[in-house]
Amino acid sequence: MTNISSFLDRLDFAAKAAARAEDDFRRETAARVKALERERAFAYRRLNFMRAIADAAAAAQSEEIAVAAATAVMRSKLGWSSDSDARSEVLARFGPVAQQVFASLAPPDDEAPPPDVAQALADFEAWYRQTHPDSFWMLFEHYMPETPVVDF
Repeated sequence: MTNISSFLDRLDFAAKAAARAEDDFRRETAARVKALERERAFAYRRLNFMRAIADAAAAAQSEEIAVAAATAVMRSKLGWSSDSDARSEVLARFGPVAQQVFASLAPPDDEAPPPDVAQALADFEAWYRQTHPDSFWMLFEHYMPETPVVDF
């Protein structure tokens, strides 16, 4: 009986090891799927947000107006109806992105370096990530309830 007992113990050990491996794989896969979902969500947020910024800048007659329009778009998209020091800093740090967007819409200037919207946005995102606990794109996850319109 000892041979069959040790044989069954080895099979039991192998079955439990296979179950642990499957559980580990499922956990790792779930984590990877979650990470990919987040990357996708951020990519679409980035696209939609920057499309709105580009639309606002395209209608601007000057760089200053483009930055102001981009600030208004950011405020609207994030539901920021009031100011704070933190919000003001975010808006100010986003200014160079708006400037690059505006410059990219202007006719090329042979003397100036070509605008680099992607780098300006990457710099902004990096600054935000270094100074805040989460990515800038997490701000878009906060649900802002609509204010009902009341007729008196």
